Amino acid sequence: MMEKNVFTQKSVSDYYNTNFINARFDMEKGEGREIASKFGVRSYPTYLFLNGEGEIVSRNTGYMEESMFVAMAQDINSPGNKKGSFKDRFANGEKDPEFLVNIMKLNANTDYDFAKKASERYFQNKKKTEELTKDEIGFLLYFVKSSEDANYNVFASRKTEIVKFLPEETYNEFDAQLKLGKIVEQSIDDKNKKINDNYFLKTAEPLVGKDAALKKLNQTKLSYYEQNSNFPEYEKAALDYYKNSDTFDPNELLRAAWVFADHVKNPASLKKATEWAEKSVMRSETSENTYILAKLYHLTGNKEMAKTMLKCLKIWQFRAIRILN
Repeated sequence: MMEKNVFTQKSVSDYYNTNFINARFDMEKGEGREIASKFGVRSYPTYLFLNGEGEIVSRNTGYMEESMFVAMAQDINSPGNKKGSFKDRFANGEKDPEFLVNIMKLNANTDYDFAKKASERYFQNKKKTEELTKDEIGFLLYFVKSSEDANYNVFASRKTEIVKFLPEETYNEFDAQLKLGKIVEQSIDDKNKKINDNYFLKTAEPLVGKDAALKKLNQTKLSYYEQNSNFPEYEKAALDYYKNSDTFDPNELLRAAWVFADHVKNPASLKKATEWAEKSVMRSETSENTYILAKLYHLTGNKEMAKTMLKCLKIWQFRAIRILN
């Protein structure tokens, strides 16, 4: 629609060809895939405006009429956006709030560390007499990851303002997770690729209580052991954590079932994973959970049910082909 109705307009081509070097990429082919990955492109069309250092100056998406598309470019091409590299300006100590917000928005998905540093400078220079806005609270929550972060002091000292937009119960839960972040780091034994359960619980329980500490420990173990391909430990952690599987979301159970299907050999464990996959299929049958359940039936020796699920999978694939055609 943009190519047909907008890019071909004289006002658009005149302004863009005079002021920019323009290029179009298919994000699903060739070089486009690398660009999509590098700049976190997730919707189409996306318009990326880059400076000479390859930094994003502006990111915009969606269909735009001719006048809006030109006005957007004129705003981006304003003198304020031509002061040099964002990183150079940041390194030189620039504190302009709009500049820092721009860094946060444009780099949150592509250079998180840089965006986080910009957020810390932004909130460090935010006057205490100026109340936080809803958007500012969103940035604060996104860029605070630990009770040791510079932004945590703002999060803690401005609780009264934050709970105007966020239920206090949610705030307290978020606060607990931040406090647990450092304990998680200290509990990881990278040399042996294991989690020190005793240290974690002993340190975390006084802060958040036994139930919350145990929940965080199990979540940490599942994530860490999967990332480090320590599947025997992942198996033990998952069986313990999902013991009462009815209290968990079926999609979360399906994720664990998939790991079991690919990496676990114990028949009893595979049977438990089959129950998890069945819960997902019973709630909403998809090609993904149908495939995983079929594989688990096969691994547990239930050949007939495996064949049945594969037939269901073929139906899903047939439907998808019909939709695409």
